[in-house]
Amino acid sequence: MNTLTILALSWQHLLIVGIIILVFFGGKKIPEMMRGLGSGIKEFKDAVKEEDKKPEEPKSNSSSDTL
Repeated sequence: MNTLTILALSWQHLLIVGIIILVFFGGKKIPEMMRGLGSGIKEFKDAVKEEDKKPEEPKSNSSSDTL
């Protein structure tokens, strides 16, 4: 059996999963969770961009400092 066939989801499967999530969390909680997820992703992207912008500090030779 093909692995991709096992993992493939049709629109019916996604609808059932969506209904189950709606029942478990309720209509008001889902937008709050998505907002939190979005802000977490944004913070992660900002942190990655900030790391890319940092200039590399020159490495000093510790033996030359002691002379």
